Amino acid sequence: MGTPPPTHWYPICLQFGRTEIIDNTLNPDFVRKFILDYFFEEKQNLRPFLKCYHSKHITMVVDNCSTHFPHQDFLGQAFCTLGEIVGSPGSRLEKPLMGIPGKKCGTIILSAEELGNCRDVATMQFCANKLDKKDFFGKSDPFMVFYRSNEDGTFTICHKTEVVKNTLNPVWQAFAIPVRALCNGDYDRTIKVEVYDWDRDGSHDFIGEFTTSYRELGRGQSQFNVYEVVNPKKKMKKKKYINSGTVSAIIFLSDLNCSRKCDGEAVGLSSTASGLSTRKSQMFHSQSTSLHYMNPYQLNAYAMALKAVGEIIQDYDSDKMFPALGFGAKIPPDGHVSHEFPLNGNSDNPYCSGIEGILEAYHKSLKTVQLYGPTNFAPVVNHVARYANAVQDDSQYFVLLIITDGVISDMAQTKEAIVNAAKLPMSIIIVGVGQAEFDAMVELDGDDIRISSRGKIAERDIVQFVPFRDYIDRTGNHVLSMARLAKDVLAEIPDQFISYMKGRGIKPNPAPPPYSPTGHTLHTQI
Repeated sequence: MGTPPPTHWYPICLQFGRTEIIDNTLNPDFVRKFILDYFFEEKQNLRPFLKCYHSKHITMVVDNCSTHFPHQDFLGQAFCTLGEIVGSPGSRLEKPLMGIPGKKCGTIILSAEELGNCRDVATMQFCANKLDKKDFFGKSDPFMVFYRSNEDGTFTICHKTEVVKNTLNPVWQAFAIPVRALCNGDYDRTIKVEVYDWDRDGSHDFIGEFTTSYRELGRGQSQFNVYEVVNPKKKMKKKKYINSGTVSAIIFLSDLNCSRKCDGEAVGLSSTASGLSTRKSQMFHSQSTSLHYMNPYQLNAYAMALKAVGEIIQDYDSDKMFPALGFGAKIPPDGHVSHEFPLNGNSDNPYCSGIEGILEAYHKSLKTVQLYGPTNFAPVVNHVARYANAVQDDSQYFVLLIITDGVISDMAQTKEAIVNAAKLPMSIIIVGVGQAEFDAMVELDGDDIRISSRGKIAERDIVQFVPFRDYIDRTGNHVLSMARLAKDVLAEIPDQFISYMKGRGIKPNPAPPPYSPTGHTLHTQI
């Protein structure tokens, strides 16, 4: 058995899915899917891991705890969040399997797709005629594999029939399948069907394939639902090759469980860039009364808010490199006051690696800068707006996180900066720390009254503000309280993102090229 995962990852144990068992393969492609509720504003931890039964049967379990199963060999595990999968190009995440010291465990690929609202269930039955003979001492043991086409042009297994032994004219049993699993409610989406001859050792012989759609299958038993099973390699080699048999639909029934057409609109979050900004208060950071006090046993309010929100946002950034800026301090070596200085001290490259890199830069900057007023928001808002304005291909959306004690010296300029930024692919999150009154921050939020400047009203609401003190857990359970903070502060981001894209008629970027697995690859879909 491999080393069990750290228990702090999963405060609640819950297994919510286990795939079917696949025999004799190092490259299983699992049919069973897991339907999960996805929340952008929450960190949803996942732990997919592989088990081997009797050294030849492989199954995958997805849970969020360290459940162990006896009498099974451990093959490997991975850790990720649902946000990582959704935020990956094409919503496909590739992760190395770990857990066995000194051994390469292979790779697991997890993919996600937004499900339509359709609740229809289709019942189908197929038969075949004159399939190719594959067995030396018999005929063939045929079975069919159904694949749903994905938005990125790839295919995912959605059903396997049973094996019918020793026949070239099989009649498979009728089966029921949710329409969402077959085509996600899109009646014209391509469905690919492959026909194989079953072999005991798992090296099934490919007979041929054909494509159809839910709409075509809906025509039921007729001449239009007879499909030629074609083997492309044989077709290229043999001039007189016609097909490797035919497959016919003999039953098609649809159980309608929804009252309207099933149109699911998928919106992808791609290459999201986040500018994370941390304000320095004027209190010396080594004093325990300072909001920046660095307690060796506990993060201060700034760091807690940054970690809670940033750990969720970073899942949607492709390279996990974030520009981190401070404002309201005298900067070495000449001591000039700056309102957009890099926390890592590098003006040419203000990027930090992940949230941990930002926290490290934040702690180091407290030792080198002198906290100083006034407190101006406009420079850092305009700084990120310049990044957003430079993006001409609509491939990025920027999220600026500002953590502040509530004091602001340039209210008029900040309003103007926000009104201008509302036209750009950009959102602003403000977390207020300390016990100050946050009336100015509430005004910037614009939930009740849309923010305006010089008679110009913001095109859309792009600011979300929450006070940190409302999420302090008196029992000391900071994990849950910070999860609630992140959920509330990020709640408006999806709608703000979609409103920008829809307002400009922007559709998700073309999907990346289909992934071709090589080596020991383990694939499933969420």
